Amino acid sequence: MEIPRQTEMVELVPNGKHLEGLLPVGVSATDTQRAEDPQHCAEGKGFLGKGSSMTPHFTDFEGKTSFGMSVFNLSNAIMGSGILGLAYAMANTGIILFLFLLTAVALLSSYSIHLLLKSSGIVGIRAYEQLGYRAFGTPGKLAAALAITLQNIGAMSSYLYIIKSELPLVIQTFLNLEKPTSAWYMDGNYLVILVSVTIILPLALMRQLGYLGYSSGFSLSCMVFFLIAVIYKKFQVPCSLAHDLANATGNFSHTVVLEEKAQQQGEPEAAAFCTPNYFTLNSQTAYTIPIMAFAFVCHPEVLPIYTELKDPSKKKMQHISNLSIAVMYVMYFLAALFGYLTFYDGVESELLHTYSKVDPFDALILCVRVAVLIAVTLTVPIVLFPVRRAIQQMLFQNQEFSWLRHVLIATGLLTCINLLVIFAPNILGIFGIIGATSAPCLIFIFPAIFYFRIMPTEKEPARSTPKILALCFAAVGFLLMTMSLSFIITDWVSGTSHHGGNH
Repeated sequence: MEIPRQTEMVELVPNGKHLEGLLPVGVSATDTQRAEDPQHCAEGKGFLGKGSSMTPHFTDFEGKTSFGMSVFNLSNAIMGSGILGLAYAMANTGIILFLFLLTAVALLSSYSIHLLLKSSGIVGIRAYEQLGYRAFGTPGKLAAALAITLQNIGAMSSYLYIIKSELPLVIQTFLNLEKPTSAWYMDGNYLVILVSVTIILPLALMRQLGYLGYSSGFSLSCMVFFLIAVIYKKFQVPCSLAHDLANATGNFSHTVVLEEKAQQQGEPEAAAFCTPNYFTLNSQTAYTIPIMAFAFVCHPEVLPIYTELKDPSKKKMQHISNLSIAVMYVMYFLAALFGYLTFYDGVESELLHTYSKVDPFDALILCVRVAVLIAVTLTVPIVLFPVRRAIQQMLFQNQEFSWLRHVLIATGLLTCINLLVIFAPNILGIFGIIGATSAPCLIFIFPAIFYFRIMPTEKEPARSTPKILALCFAAVGFLLMTMSLSFIITDWVSGTSHHGGNH
């Protein structure tokens, strides 16, 4: 066995404990894999990084993924449906405040990845849940698994909500209907169930996910296509048209503001509507940080991608993370900016839906819709796999693979998520709640407290600057989570959240 080149590998456990019982001394990773439950191996193969989460001891694993491909994989892990809500976030913060908050969340995400990489280098673990186990035992592992499960359920819900929201519009366009009809095939609730049963469930029942690479590439391509379309449409949609539609439909955000504006007549009203805000605070601003946090979560995938990396080192992986976050930061800002400058206060919480008010038969937007629909439909089974693994790890850890259990967990998860999507008033609620709970845990709180516990005191005393910074970082995350949740719950109780994004 060749000695790994990176220095962090040599110093696996400086305090003499060998992964706290995770992997007994003398048991190699290959032996562990052989003894592992069959269903873990089956589900792990072909799934980017999730399979490696079962092998915390990685000194004899040789990664083969290049720097460029790792950037691509991590960028794809970051990119998701959150991009559709960022223009709405900008409408409720203003351009300058939005840019400040987006920059802050991106920098904090990069710092938390730095903490994760340092922790994993100390104990030789490259799985988020296992870091939790190493830091706090079983409660830490369960907390991390629960946060990842919640995050993935939120992601699946947002994907299915996009299907519920966009598929009826696509069918309406293909059938050349001026107005939606009451037919069942125009009802988003029926369509989301149909897609779940006929496409998502069969893919989710596979024991391996071999199509992951193709789906990842296609998903990222769709979002690039979406960004190009948003920039192009900014110069095609006159602001006066967006203004007229905002007043006519009453479906847009800031309904109260627009009703007040509607009392004024003539050009001054349109001119005021078509002026961008640079700094705004209102009841919907509380959703901004959760939406951004939701859009930047990639932390469970960082360590598995690190494991797959060729000639890995903390410095190299940090470069990959920084580059991926920077690329997504630029894409997010451009999508938010041009989406906002197209519709101003008329933008909805799901940006694509807003374009149907302008021209339901627009060919470019139709192509974007179809591409995004295919991407999110193919992504749901991929996101479902780690959730099912987490459930099996928590409830059926030492049991052999069972097709019945495999099918029941997938069916149960999809049923619950469908019910959530059918009864949730809008996508904003999904972004808000998940972004305000699991996202701050995965980005801020867990990396910091895991680092504080795992880093040996002989290397960094409890009062050392890095550990104090880590605790402050965790405190900021907890504060953001508490504030966002309190604002969102207050907003729900008052009923104002229904102004934005109701379709």
